[in-house]
Amino acid sequence: MKRLLLWALLGAGVALADEAPAVEALPEDEGSQGYTPDEEKAHEVLRATGYLDVGFAKATGNGSSFLDGDLRAPLDYGNDAFAPAVNSRGEVASTDTQGRFTNGFLPRSVGIGARPSFLLNTFSADVRVQPRSLPVFFFARVQVMPRLLPTGDLSRVELQQAFGRLSPFKAHELALFVGRFDSVFGIEYLENEANLRTGITPSLLARYTTGHGLGVKALYRVHVPALWSAFSVNAAATNNGTRIEALVPVSASLQGAVVGSARLGYELNLQRVQVKAGVSGLYGPRNDVRSSSARQLAIAGDLRVSAFGVSLAGELLRLIDEPGQGAPKVTGVTTGELASGFDVTGGWVRLGYTLPLTTPTLTSATLYGRYDRRHARFQGFTPLATDRFTVGARVDLWEVFALKAEVLLNRELAGAPNVDNDVFTSSAVFTW
Repeated sequence: MKRLLLWALLGAGVALADEAPAVEALPEDEGSQGYTPDEEKAHEVLRATGYLDVGFAKATGNGSSFLDGDLRAPLDYGNDAFAPAVNSRGEVASTDTQGRFTNGFLPRSVGIGARPSFLLNTFSADVRVQPRSLPVFFFARVQVMPRLLPTGDLSRVELQQAFGRLSPFKAHELALFVGRFDSVFGIEYLENEANLRTGITPSLLARYTTGHGLGVKALYRVHVPALWSAFSVNAAATNNGTRIEALVPVSASLQGAVVGSARLGYELNLQRVQVKAGVSGLYGPRNDVRSSSARQLAIAGDLRVSAFGVSLAGELLRLIDEPGQGAPKVTGVTTGELASGFDVTGGWVRLGYTLPLTTPTLTSATLYGRYDRRHARFQGFTPLATDRFTVGARVDLWEVFALKAEVLLNRELAGAPNVDNDVFTSSAVFTW
């Protein structure tokens, strides 16, 4: 732990350096597109942008949430393998089980264990096309994740997003999407990308809400100028719902039926104060099993407040998976062999303060803290309760370079043995 604190102090020293960058504002489309390009800045028909995320991380213990000598099975049903995250993708330092059985409820891993290491987290390249005088827009994002250690995941090249958007009416803010795109559920998916995320790591609930969907979605917003307000509805029909790809396949439906998700939003936009609130819902078949009887249901509420340099954001989630009938394993597909019923309740809250210091070089500096809590239960297994305290800092230089440092303090509250799985992580993000 002393070493972890030393890493934290060193990271904080870097993050609070004399000159540093600004946190890029979240999209003001109330989540219609997630991280999609600002078209008003682009007059070209074709435009390419992207970012590079390079990190340095050190985890305590063995880098995983698995305690030596824990012989429970499946091992991942009795521990939170997602806790020791090291980057904005939610990848962890290790998922090495030392040969013990798991049922596939695992995050992706960078495979560093407890060794301090530099990491090339993500190289992301975006291409967008907007023909002049036409109400259509095309967007694609390709990401490269080098993972070269034998104890980590394989290196990957992913077409993370690829969609077309139609905006048929000039007088109404209506947009229709088809393809692979960000979730519409909650708010955390708005910070999926490292250059947009205030901090580094996602919350303990992000695995359920920040996945990419393949299907169709729509956004409609109406502004009420007299009230300085706007109301919006965001809805999607997808193969997989909103869970991350490590848990649920996206590219095809195992059920032949879609998962519906939606968010109703309200925003108040005053000169110095902004308030955004929303309620989300999801219902449809589980896409991690082939049983047609297994359904999933989720509801969530979210709130964001920004005033005078202070920002407050939070989200509450309740999710239920119905049990399914066991299915034969399909190669390359996460089927959830036990098809256990599952439910989770949890939430997160983040408080941040942007320092009133700006220069042509130092465009922003932000301090923040976040608290996450998660209570989960697989049917027939011991319920598991965990929480996490996260503290960090971010500085932005020249609006194209961000330095971040973050400490994660993970705790097992009930249902799992105490394990040393805290993390110090840092990130340098170049945006082009």
